[in-house]
Amino acid sequence: MWQKLLGRVLDRIIQKGTLQVTWPDGQVAVFGDNASAPVTITLLARSLPRKLFLNPELALAEAYMDETLLIGDDDLKGFLSLLGVNAGAHGTGRFASAAGGARKYLRRISQHNPLATARRNVEHHYDLSTDLYELFLDDDLQYTCAYFRDPDMSLEQAQAAKKAHIAAKLMIEPGMRVMDIGCGWGGLSITLARDYGARVTGVSLSQVQLDYARARAEKAGVADRIDFRLIDYRDVSEQFDRIVVVGMLEHVGQPQYATFFRKLRENLTEDGIALVHSIGRETPPGRTSPFIHKYIFPGGYIPAMSEVLSEIERTRLVVADVEVWRGHYAKTLRHWQARFDQNLDAISALYDDRFCRMWRYYLIAAEVGNNALGLTLFQFQISRQQLTVPTSRDYLYKDANPGD
Repeated sequence: MWQKLLGRVLDRIIQKGTLQVTWPDGQVAVFGDNASAPVTITLLARSLPRKLFLNPELALAEAYMDETLLIGDDDLKGFLSLLGVNAGAHGTGRFASAAGGARKYLRRISQHNPLATARRNVEHHYDLSTDLYELFLDDDLQYTCAYFRDPDMSLEQAQAAKKAHIAAKLMIEPGMRVMDIGCGWGGLSITLARDYGARVTGVSLSQVQLDYARARAEKAGVADRIDFRLIDYRDVSEQFDRIVVVGMLEHVGQPQYATFFRKLRENLTEDGIALVHSIGRETPPGRTSPFIHKYIFPGGYIPAMSEVLSEIERTRLVVADVEVWRGHYAKTLRHWQARFDQNLDAISALYDDRFCRMWRYYLIAAEVGNNALGLTLFQFQISRQQLTVPTSRDYLYKDANPGD
């Protein structure tokens, strides 16, 4: 029964490209337009059609991780791209199995991030061995979207360009007090202290990352200008001239947005500037993939622009500028994938095969999401006063350094 039901769904969804499925009983079915060479998959477990029908996103990822679903030539990107193109054409709702109202309720529950939960969620992902991240990130361990001002930039150059662009938007002057919320391994904090003369407070819930960041600051000779703290942003009481939030809003959860932006306002001086850099969706508000929620970022959520702007308005902050980086995150992910695959033997020495397949699935699925499912990158420049930021963007580019 489940095989037949899943076949009907695939027949309705796969309109572009060709998918060849070998079912657990050995039967073969072909879906799509037959206009190109098929992507081939083989389902080995008899329970898999039922799981894929009832919870397709999670079941698909787990089947790949457990090798109960095999893909011809191990072309995971080709397979997910085929699904992504067709999901984009028909709307992602066809892949979802729950009713909209129930999804909205469950989304709020899964994103409820009180302090204790927030710390556990951060530890789940960021307290993995730093050795893993060193094997696929750039030299500065920037685990957020790079800025490819020049399409031929290396990953290192594009990450340097991102930091320079952020610093330009923050209009940092020597001696300014800057809070870096979700400071990671300290790369941006160190850059702002070393190259711009800022006095930085780096805030994180990951002890592993903070230990690494402190050692880096000592080595860079800026430990006296950076205060790395193991603290939740909600517990910070001081005010700062500048606040930067890079890749952290995705972990806040939509139910906490009001608290987040209220704290941002409280912590920002009257003439201060904040910069929020976040993955976003071009579509209306949605939900977190159950695979991402279970295995990668528990409690995480990618916001729609409308969700962020409405909360900024409620806190009486001024949106000085909004910039959308189209295509930059997909390109960043391709660089990470290439390095992950190049260093797979070293990563396999750290983690088992299921973990490696899980991470490979995550990196490739994230790129497909950016290319086909309306994911992008937002930068919100925020102030408390309307004219704190210049009224044109000329200041951003007159001394621009593309990360060379």
